[in-house]
Amino acid sequence: MTSIKLKNISKYICKDVNLEVGDKELLVLLGPNGAGKSTLLNIIAGLIDYEGSVLFDDQPVDRLPPNQRRIGYLFQELNLFPHLEVSANIAYGLKVQKKPPEEIKERVEELLQLMKIKPLASRYPQELSGGERQRVALARALANYPRILLLDEPMNSLDYRTSKYLRTEFKMLQKKLGITTLYVTHNFYEAEEMAERIVVLDKGRVEQIGTPPEIFFHPTAAVKDFIGAPNILTCDYAKRLSYGLIEVKCGDITLTVFSERDHIKKVAILPEDIYLSDNRPPGPEVNRVKGELVEIDESTSTVCCTVVTEKNSLKAKLPQEIFSGMNLKIGAEVWLVLALRKLKVITDDE
Repeated sequence: MTSIKLKNISKYICKDVNLEVGDKELLVLLGPNGAGKSTLLNIIAGLIDYEGSVLFDDQPVDRLPPNQRRIGYLFQELNLFPHLEVSANIAYGLKVQKKPPEEIKERVEELLQLMKIKPLASRYPQELSGGERQRVALARALANYPRILLLDEPMNSLDYRTSKYLRTEFKMLQKKLGITTLYVTHNFYEAEEMAERIVVLDKGRVEQIGTPPEIFFHPTAAVKDFIGAPNILTCDYAKRLSYGLIEVKCGDITLTVFSERDHIKKVAILPEDIYLSDNRPPGPEVNRVKGELVEIDESTSTVCCTVVTEKNSLKAKLPQEIFSGMNLKIGAEVWLVLALRKLKVITDDE
């Protein structure tokens, strides 16, 4: 497919951005709203002018108009044509390029099969679910055999279950097609699920580049402000319970974590992923921690509580209205529940 290089790119908030995307790589651009993520996609697609240079396979494309850059672009709003059936939406770009009718028909049929939407071919966008519209929009973006695929917050309007399912399916599809892809999101967990490498943008600049564990366990100050500062516990030993489940001992805290590797060095979790209670939580005694509340840091909407055990200190963040309902004071005994699926681990070989 195609590699991408951005050299000294400047436009709007973006200032002197330098970035490389490998051939067939799925790279995630992560950052808060207004960080410049969509601007970079528009620059790569040639939809806006800019300073600097964009190279595909080391060849400058700055003078190429959008229709000659062979970009597949999935916008956040999807922009499906409401008056066209699914098959006609997919075929639209091919017709604009005046492809032969038989070639158009064959390509549309291929994409209907690939995206598992053949039964929807004669429906209109308003008759589809959010996930189905997403599939149609992606099929349309792929119709012209693009060498690069750009996805701007593609799952933002979907519910969690549908979004997670489509992310898993898209990651498999991207690997199968081998198409160089930039995927934009403001959600760290979505970025972590999709990417081998994450580029974090902050105020139009590349703040940090790394694997998901590198970003989570070793964030820069700006990235820490965005994704949060995790609680990090050092593991004394680990014991396999079953495939994918490991019991780890971190000082006086015993936790169960997901991992395919046995030798775990550290465990981390964000404060907002820890549930705090003034009563012993119901349910199994898994990832439950009892401690003393030693610090309360209140803001307008959230409260950050520091809880200590004999050998550890953990921070939990919760909404102000929930904290107010518990009437907790410094020195109170509290319980913490560390969400199993939100626990991150780093192993000896990472």
